[in-house]
Amino acid sequence: MALFKYNGEWLQERRGGLIGAILNSGVARNEQGSRVARRGRRFPRNFLKPRFFRWLLLLLAVLFFCVFATFVLKLLSNGNEEEKYLPLSGEVLEQVSSYDAPLTPPKSKRRKQHFPCEVGLAAAVDNILEPKNYMNFTQFSLGYVEREVNPHANSPQSRFGGYQTLNEREKSFLARNQTIHCGFVKGMSRLSSPGFELNENDKAYMNTCRVAVSSCIFGSSDFLRRPTSRLISEFSKKNVCFVMFVDEQTLSKLSSEGHTPDEKGYVGLWKIVVVRNLPYLDMRKTGKVPKFLSHRLFPSSRYSIWLDSKMRLNTDPMLIIEFFLWRMRAEYAISNHYDRHCVWEEMYLKVPLSSELIRQCQIYFRACGSMKLIDLPHVTN
Repeated sequence: MALFKYNGEWLQERRGGLIGAILNSGVARNEQGSRVARRGRRFPRNFLKPRFFRWLLLLLAVLFFCVFATFVLKLLSNGNEEEKYLPLSGEVLEQVSSYDAPLTPPKSKRRKQHFPCEVGLAAAVDNILEPKNYMNFTQFSLGYVEREVNPHANSPQSRFGGYQTLNEREKSFLARNQTIHCGFVKGMSRLSSPGFELNENDKAYMNTCRVAVSSCIFGSSDFLRRPTSRLISEFSKKNVCFVMFVDEQTLSKLSSEGHTPDEKGYVGLWKIVVVRNLPYLDMRKTGKVPKFLSHRLFPSSRYSIWLDSKMRLNTDPMLIIEFFLWRMRAEYAISNHYDRHCVWEEMYLKVPLSSELIRQCQIYFRACGSMKLIDLPHVTN
């Protein structure tokens, strides 16, 4: 600021007016602005110091170590758990010893697209004829255990399959006249029930079936798929029994979806048969009863076809019987799995195995060509 001399003294010069005010305010703004700018630069300098980065990296490292240690401990605990393995026979062990295979388990396959194959069915039901005999039957009679008489069965609860001994199981494989355990075994108590209880009217109806097509839905695990009526001949509609086994829960769900049985118990071609007192808590196990014991549920049937609930019947059942049984001179036909063709591979995927048993399964993968399930078009006598 300028100085001037007045009466022998040096005094500061004060600028007044508009120019002075502008200059003075400009200086104040410049000083204040410079201070603010300095404060703004000082904050990121404190925030981005190397010490902050060191603490941040240390924290991330500790978190990563904790997660990694938890994963390793869980992996080790799962590896040390005891598992129950399936015993193998001596013949299997002898054959295993002659092979060598890596311990790497088979890689999971990607989902593939599968399309229906063409089957040379007859044109119409009128053109088929049942052969007089197959020339490969073994004549013997079977009886079934109706009530448990095994003194070793000390359990007060009845078991659907009964209390079969190992010796009885081995003898049941022989084709001879005998009485075997085959489900529906009542307990030693007169009040016990094996489960899978059916209405007496439904039992009387199933006793009259000569050809049966059956399926089941338990636990409302699926929706009802009706057979394509226009593809079923009038002969089959009158002479074939189409039976769908359901429980009360599934029946309630079907009714809510509009599939209410009529006064005769039919929904389309399906005869709805309600099963009460299911023998197993696992619905998959209960579903095996009508699947494998159709000869117990339909004692008078000559032929039976099991249909998975996820499939829809799109052809006449008599044409299926003619092609896969009569034409092939076979008593039994089973479809090949669309993706897995080896019994050992199926066991490997569904049963917890030890490393040694995994190695044995891999060995048998090489021999799966001779262990394939029977394909329907190639059923042998």
